[in-house]
Amino acid sequence: MRPLIVDLGREDRGGQHQALLLLQGFQERGHAPELIAVRDSLLALRAKEIGVPVHVVDAKRRRLTAALTIRRLVSERRIDLVHANEPHALSSAWLARAHRAVPLIVSRRISLPLSKGCFSLARYHAAARIVAVSHFVEQSVIQSGLSADQVSVIYDGVQIPPEISQPQRESARNQLAIAQNITCIGNVAAFVPEKGHALLLEAFAKMRAEFPECILLLRGEGPELTTLKSLARNVNVAGAVKFLSSSTDIETMFAAMDVFAFPSHEEPLGSALLAAMAHALPVVAIARGGIPEAVDHGKNGLLVNALDPGEFSSAIARLVAHSDEATRLGRAARETAIARFSANQMVDETLRLYECLNAAGNRL
Repeated sequence: MRPLIVDLGREDRGGQHQALLLLQGFQERGHAPELIAVRDSLLALRAKEIGVPVHVVDAKRRRLTAALTIRRLVSERRIDLVHANEPHALSSAWLARAHRAVPLIVSRRISLPLSKGCFSLARYHAAARIVAVSHFVEQSVIQSGLSADQVSVIYDGVQIPPEISQPQRESARNQLAIAQNITCIGNVAAFVPEKGHALLLEAFAKMRAEFPECILLLRGEGPELTTLKSLARNVNVAGAVKFLSSSTDIETMFAAMDVFAFPSHEEPLGSALLAAMAHALPVVAIARGGIPEAVDHGKNGLLVNALDPGEFSSAIARLVAHSDEATRLGRAARETAIARFSANQMVDETLRLYECLNAAGNRL
């Protein structure tokens, strides 16, 4: 297969990481993927490092330039299909009329309904298949007016790491200046309102009343950073919260944590949550969006039904107070990640979809 993945995102977030996993997985299986990405983006740089042919576009004219590149690659018969990894990429593929020559696939990673504008809906109707990252997202696409037959669910995947050893844990804590004998709660997410950091800080402040030696790690960047630092001071936990930049090694963070807290308000699925589960961390999350498709309350994690700091605090405190239960849930979370959310499974399912569409000769 010769798939062309198009991702015009300027930031390095979950979708871009999934694109890189696809590219790497395709290569490992003997296929020949290519990529269109924004010049100097982390995705473009990492794809080049693993030997993927990368066609770069400037950020200011990314959609038009990408459309011209797609049209050229299609006309040269260099590719078998186009996979738009985000909405800007879909716009470019649609403008290039790629769907008239090869199958067009689009990934849908957000839970908002599709725009009702004619242009937006025309782009999605042109796709041979829309890949939703969860059944929750699938339903939002169908409710926007697209046929259920046009939508496939392929869960995002995560690489399954070796189990964390005690020396790795001690080293990670030393690197992050965390004492070995205190409980460490962590979160990895962009600092935007819907990720629920304000709720987490309030919950952490409540929990500290019972467990004053706990520490909270927050890794990310975004417009809410200054507000969240102010909130941490207002609820008197600033000294117990470490705000880490997105350049902080995520593996080091996972090795240092005891509990992963994920208070996102309506997450389509949550790649950081899946990664934490793969690292055998017990998780606490909100039972909304696609999260219940990964976390089964009491079996591989804890779910909180309401956006309530008190309930969220109680769930974290339960894991801190009962280490045996935390260990059991963490092990079950890792088993879930291996069985249902591995990168290998995501790549294999995507390839099967490609082959199905290509064999059907989905042409207009």
